[in-house]
Amino acid sequence: MSFPDMPAATTSPTLSAISLSIRTALFGLPLGLAMYAPHAAAEQPAGHASSATTLDRIEVLGERGAYQVPRTGTAMKTDTALLDTPQSVTVVTDKLIRDQAMQSMADVVRYVPGVQMAQGEGHRDAPILRGNTSTADFFVNGVRDDVQYYRDLYNIERVEVLKGPSGMIFGRGGSGGLINRVTKQANWTDQAEIAATIGSWDQRRVVGDFNRALSDTAAFRVTGMYEDSESYRDEVELKRWAINPTLSFRANDATTFAFGYEHFEDDRVTDRGVPSLLPVRGAPLRTDASTFFGNADLSPTWARVDALTATIAHDFGNGARIVNQTRYADYDKFYQNVFPGAYTAGNGRVAISAYNNLTTRKNLLNQTDLTFKLETGAVKHELLIGAEFARQTTDNFRETGYFPAVGANATAAFVTLPNTIYTGPVAFRQSASDADNHSVAKSAAIYIQDQIEFSPQWQAVLGVRFDRFDADLRNNRNGTSLSSSDDLVSPRAGLIYKPRENISIYASHSLAYVPRAGEQLASLTPSNRNLDPEKFTNDEIGVKWDLASGIAASLAVYQLDRTNVAIVDPNNPAQSLLVDGQRVRGVELEASGRITEAWQIMGGYAYQDSEVQTPGAQDGNRLGQVPKSSFSLWNRYDFNPNWGVGLGVIHQSEVYVATDNAVKLPSFTRVDAAAFYNVNDKLRMQLNVENLFDEDYYASAHSNNNLLPGSPRAVRLGLSYRF
Repeated sequence: MSFPDMPAATTSPTLSAISLSIRTALFGLPLGLAMYAPHAAAEQPAGHASSATTLDRIEVLGERGAYQVPRTGTAMKTDTALLDTPQSVTVVTDKLIRDQAMQSMADVVRYVPGVQMAQGEGHRDAPILRGNTSTADFFVNGVRDDVQYYRDLYNIERVEVLKGPSGMIFGRGGSGGLINRVTKQANWTDQAEIAATIGSWDQRRVVGDFNRALSDTAAFRVTGMYEDSESYRDEVELKRWAINPTLSFRANDATTFAFGYEHFEDDRVTDRGVPSLLPVRGAPLRTDASTFFGNADLSPTWARVDALTATIAHDFGNGARIVNQTRYADYDKFYQNVFPGAYTAGNGRVAISAYNNLTTRKNLLNQTDLTFKLETGAVKHELLIGAEFARQTTDNFRETGYFPAVGANATAAFVTLPNTIYTGPVAFRQSASDADNHSVAKSAAIYIQDQIEFSPQWQAVLGVRFDRFDADLRNNRNGTSLSSSDDLVSPRAGLIYKPRENISIYASHSLAYVPRAGEQLASLTPSNRNLDPEKFTNDEIGVKWDLASGIAASLAVYQLDRTNVAIVDPNNPAQSLLVDGQRVRGVELEASGRITEAWQIMGGYAYQDSEVQTPGAQDGNRLGQVPKSSFSLWNRYDFNPNWGVGLGVIHQSEVYVATDNAVKLPSFTRVDAAAFYNVNDKLRMQLNVENLFDEDYYASAHSNNNLLPGSPRAVRLGLSYRF
């Protein structure tokens, strides 16, 4: 259960405060410039180069305990009504997170139209936003959080899903959209809660949230979590814990400081799922949902995250607001997997392969935002001027698994059905092509945005961002180095027409880029280092309608093109060519809020027509894991202040697993349910049942032979106490 943040200070900026605001902004710039300055070659890993964008601490304004909020500060980086935002944005509120007992990012996107979650090889979050799979388009309080791991929700106030490229605000990446988590912050309301959950397959989880005002000028909050659970999948288990203390200070009525630290640990088994029946049939190998392939004992994965954040915000009484945030994060991530490959129908054998990977990353990010308002005649402007500096250092080390029982250099073994567990020895060592890399990536960016109000009926948004992105990659095995530099220009334009105060019709155009270093900054090669970055272009029209009953409805129609995709030159295999890559045309319909005082809903429908446009055998195929149709609707109905129930329905049409369209996962419909009981004003009980009718289905995939069965019926019982 969450508690309200300290109300954001209101501003009414004028030109008289701009010069003072700019001087204050310069306070944060020296650190940013130092981060971007060249360092000695002998420097050890330090820093972060992703285009990290830090949001103002703008509170989502809306009814507490509701599924719908009217405004947020993510998409525009200003306190803007969603009705006046020319982009499709979904806010998953704290109330919805609690009612559905969400604990992962996969839970969060389940009821978000146009977003799916891939398997992520069993060790990371991997959302698919408007047909584009990402491992790095995650942000926390607007700052890039791009290491590959599973994120928890123990300290989360809300989750915001932006659809379509957002390069003007967030810089590189965000090709199909992005996911931003907003964390709980210390405030001046004394509240505390402890919540415990038990569930199917020995789930055991406890979460604590304690907030205290230390004085009129200081407040302290700490959130924490511990979980020790097993899984419906044989031999799969999970242990994780985290703690996140925060401090808030009021220097005066206009100036605030906030500091936070998070330590997070996650240990689990890497689960790659089950193989398919290829080449006999393009369907999953039929097994029980619990059946594990490979060797769970030799498939550990763990993540360690330590992050420090400092934020300074100042409101100039009659004019400008400035926010500077610095974030340092240290990540360690390891995964090892012994996993299934191809199935041989003639003898019932399944190939088994193995490898491991260790990544360490240090991110240092600094960002300053200045916002102010002015008028030019009858035209009103809200301006955003910002700068970002980031440095990211990454070390990556990979080893291949060898199977001595098969041969000294054998990289595959076999199990024969019904046996699915490989019990022989596996030796891990580097192959000739395994990575041992050190990379340093740096970025510097400036951006400006103008939200223009011509009249109560007509508005426009114009913005542009300039990024300088440099990446250097050193191969530690042979001492060679590669480098690349990109100058990225990311514009955004939107036009809004409001025939009524509660209805808006919009059209927008936006871009984003992914440099050749790749999402994880380790993809530079001699043949691609000088190529233009991948480009993502989104054109969108939509309608938003805030109904008087409390429902917010939206309709978006879009075309998202991915271009500048690198392929091998057929006339010179040592070189690469740039071609068109893919196109997704889609429709998204979404609704959230109150139908009556007792009935709330959240859900929608998405239609996605995806197409591969790369020359070759796959040209014209559908994209992997992008359903043509998907529908979801969650309902909560309260009979009285003490009793309530929830019911959700999720439907997804059949999907191809990969762009070769060789394996297809069947369509499915899943029903979820919940019951809520408030024993008193402090004690609350909750029962959640996922997959109520025990539907057999496949939840996600990574490749044609890594298919993850969905969970059978699962029950969670939660108890929370506020004091």
